[in-house]
Amino acid sequence: MKIQVDENISLEFLEEIHAESLCNVVNANREYLREWLPWVDNMKSVPNFRQYITESKKRAADKTDFGFAIIIDKNIVGRIGMHHINHQNKIGEIGYWLANGMQGRGIITKCCNALIKFGFNELGLNRIEIKCALGNNKSKTIAEKLQFKHEAVLEQAEWLNGRFVGLHLYALLKNDWRSA
Repeated sequence: MKIQVDENISLEFLEEIHAESLCNVVNANREYLREWLPWVDNMKSVPNFRQYITESKKRAADKTDFGFAIIIDKNIVGRIGMHHINHQNKIGEIGYWLANGMQGRGIITKCCNALIKFGFNELGLNRIEIKCALGNNKSKTIAEKLQFKHEAVLEQAEWLNGRFVGLHLYALLKNDWRSA
């Protein structure tokens, strides 16, 4: 599966062929990414990424998680996905990361817009959430730019680098998306 975001950016459903490139991007950006992503220290080798992709594909088959590589001009620059899909309540959660130096170009905002469309139109979701750590102002700005509503602060909701951090909870409802 491939989602064309614009003339240069596409989202490719995670496959084994992406494992080495994802590993290389994470290794090149490890310190930058680990500031806000709790999984970085556990992902150090191509086999780690292959295992992650295999598990991701199983979750996609169950329609509970859809992970994509962010591709710009045939190069992987990050990852985005619709995670924790609850079909009974029609809720999904967007998660993303981007290599250092790629920010400020609107890449994640464009990719999120494509994934929001996928979530509401293809997956039949009614609510999409974005959670980001307190202090992660870049991620907070993306949620606000996409017109997600700030609903709460979840205290001590994520274990990150040896400590609990709070998370902002943002949500976008399908009806609000349609009217936007």
